[in-house]
Amino acid sequence: QLCGYLNKLGIKGPIKTWKSRWFFYDENKCRLLYYRTAQDMNPLGSIDLSSASFDCKMENGEGVFEIRTPGRVFTLKAISKQAMMYWLQQLQMRRWEFCNTKSRFPGPKVQWNSVLVICFCVLFCFYVDVVDNEDFLPPVKTPTEAVGLKAASLPAPQTSTTLQNISLKHPWTEIQNTVYNICGSKQLWGNNGNVFSFDEFQEHPENVDEKQEAEEGTLEDGRMESRLNWIRKARWMNSGFPGSEELSREKNSVDKVSVLQQQILTLTEEVKSQKELVKLLHKALEAAQQEKRVSSMYLTAAEDKDRLELVRHKVRQIADLTSRLEALEQEKKELEQILTLRDSHIQELKEHVQLLMEKNHAKQEVIMALTEQMAQEHSDPLQEANIITVETLYKQQEEIEHLKDDIDAYKTQNQFLNSEIHQVTRLWTSVAENEKVLLMKCACLQARNCQMESKYLAVLRKLQETVPGLPSSHAELVKNLIQEALQWDVKGEAEEALSFELNTALCPSSEYDEYGFMTVPDYEIEDWKLLAKIQALEIKSNKLRSQEIVEKPLRDRWNSIGELNPSAELKSLIRSGIPVEHRQRVWRWMVSRHCSPVPGHYQQLLEQSRSTEHPACRQIELDLPRTLTNNKHFSSSTSQLIPRLRRVLLAFSWHNPAIGYCQGLNRLAAVALLVLEDEESAFWCLVYIVENLMPADYYSDTLITSQVDQRVFKDFLSEKLPRLMAHFEQYRIDVSLITFNWFLVAFVDSLVSDILLRVWDAFLYEGTKVIFRYALAIFKYNEEEILRIHDSVEIYQYLRFFTRMITDGRKLMNIAFNDLNPFPMKLLRNRRSMHREELEAELCELEQIKAAYVKERAEQGP
Repeated sequence: QLCGYLNKLGIKGPIKTWKSRWFFYDENKCRLLYYRTAQDMNPLGSIDLSSASFDCKMENGEGVFEIRTPGRVFTLKAISKQAMMYWLQQLQMRRWEFCNTKSRFPGPKVQWNSVLVICFCVLFCFYVDVVDNEDFLPPVKTPTEAVGLKAASLPAPQTSTTLQNISLKHPWTEIQNTVYNICGSKQLWGNNGNVFSFDEFQEHPENVDEKQEAEEGTLEDGRMESRLNWIRKARWMNSGFPGSEELSREKNSVDKVSVLQQQILTLTEEVKSQKELVKLLHKALEAAQQEKRVSSMYLTAAEDKDRLELVRHKVRQIADLTSRLEALEQEKKELEQILTLRDSHIQELKEHVQLLMEKNHAKQEVIMALTEQMAQEHSDPLQEANIITVETLYKQQEEIEHLKDDIDAYKTQNQFLNSEIHQVTRLWTSVAENEKVLLMKCACLQARNCQMESKYLAVLRKLQETVPGLPSSHAELVKNLIQEALQWDVKGEAEEALSFELNTALCPSSEYDEYGFMTVPDYEIEDWKLLAKIQALEIKSNKLRSQEIVEKPLRDRWNSIGELNPSAELKSLIRSGIPVEHRQRVWRWMVSRHCSPVPGHYQQLLEQSRSTEHPACRQIELDLPRTLTNNKHFSSSTSQLIPRLRRVLLAFSWHNPAIGYCQGLNRLAAVALLVLEDEESAFWCLVYIVENLMPADYYSDTLITSQVDQRVFKDFLSEKLPRLMAHFEQYRIDVSLITFNWFLVAFVDSLVSDILLRVWDAFLYEGTKVIFRYALAIFKYNEEEILRIHDSVEIYQYLRFFTRMITDGRKLMNIAFNDLNPFPMKLLRNRRSMHREELEAELCELEQIKAAYVKERAEQGP
């Protein structure tokens, strides 16, 4: 058992005193209990070691060490340096064993970060050797005279005054322990009163351990009873009452007399302390009896007048006590003021002591220099005798010995602090790894839960399609299940149990994402509501599964990039998606590479739009409420981004009069505003897209280039996905009715926000080729589903919302940039030139037909 006497520093206001306490380590709860003596039954307090750190400072004195818990610092003192190091080493070992056992069954999170910082701050002032072995401090030999069962049988260390060692904070515990000790003493003495009678114990001395084990099983806790058993054993052995066996071991009568005298002194001190305690109890008893007499007089009073007089007497006493209390309060305030002044004085004294220590350090350096000089001159004995006297040499040698002792002490302290830091670091690492494993398990379970919910909703959707053919009771049940499913919170209640890091990193608790897009779009059609719910659950599941495997390494790679420069690595990273915290910076860089902003130009355009109304102003006002209706920043006419979007569109209409305004530019500018936040940056991003990325005449009145891209896309669709294109031709499906808007607004309002922004990342870096890649990838992603539909109306209905069913952005990216290769830009340019010539010829022929028709109508007359 780890137990023994230590001195504990007690603080009573400004007074600090050392009190002897018996310390006992509780293995079950990793606590250090302390008692006044080893024979006490109830502890005075405890120290929680599970999250504590240990420290020893040589400047505090020999044998002094500290136990730092999150709520308090305990200062203890051992009888020797060896005992101190033994206690520290044993406490370290017991704490490590308890934490290892506890880590198998994770419990509350221990804040090892703060403990580790404290240890590093303490060590900063010392020299740390590089130690490859984990055994920083060799095992300390057990000091049997100060620790263990033998120490319990020795008398407690004596204090200067009788009552100094009594804990006034725990009077009830002191009374219980005293009564217990008195009862225990009577049992030891027996009925005959013979102090030296050990018959009761000698009858069954060998059964003490067996009795202890039997009693441990009967108690609720087990620890107190086992402790009492070995305390009784210690008292039986040698707690001031030696038996005949001990006396027989003494070699002569002189030793016996000295032992008895020592025991008499011990008993005398014990009697004095018991008398003091009895006096206190007598005073309390007299006060209680006085109160009882007054109450009896009040009850036995014959007339109300006598009772009234007793009550008045009590009132006078209360008034007197109140005045005394006020006087004591005033005295307390004065003492607090005096304490504040003394604290300031103490601070000044500490500063003075610090100066003295610095002077002492300087003197020690001088001594070292003189010592070196003495060593150099030691070769000449005659010269040394002439310069340095014997007395001076003796003083210098004494100083050297003191310095060596200091060096040894600091080395020991350094070794212990190294071991403490190493062990705390291991504990912190173990806790962090366990926490990480638990977070990953929680994320996997939540991803599986999302998949199950998604499958359940898909089954409900299938049942919804067959409602007309079901019995009325079954149809009503299906409708109720659908209503309940639509009312579920997509985040789920399970997320509330996750840690704060997991909630913020994986599953934001808001119904909107980082840019304000709704995680579950609010559609009016009930069938679409189920699809939106299914899609949100699938996206959430994919995020949870890819967070640690894909997203975290990708974010680490982005964090390692400093200055941005075009490269194959940067291109690959942009295709994989730019993290939210880096997207704004990278978009600004991509825009500034090809479109240098002109200072003051945007402000001039705003002034022009204020002074003169543009012809497109009315159309812009009509399109503003229809911009990104599933985004909270544009869903209301009072949203803050609506005025900014209006200014950006008006400025662009004045900047490029050839285009002015075209439907679709509002969506492009809105996405730029959401990411870049600054409206001038969003304006230049819109200029970059329209004038640099997109071909000429893409947003003109005729939209000729947009029509050309649709023909080019059909060519690529026939080459890359021939089965799907043949399926469309069989049912006379014109895909340009679906894809025309994809190309015009770069998939805005077609893909979910997370996938949309990844498409835009690559689009801003590589150009319109990315739109072709992703358009083909979308059809490839859903190819099998489309081929299963054999009705033209159903195909058109499916194509209206099938982009919203895409939930795996990584899979779509791999199809776009890997499965569809090769995709040379030269081929795209050639196809555009060829189809542009054909389209212009068709438009010219159409104009001729139109002119001939007009001429014919004119010749026929009215």
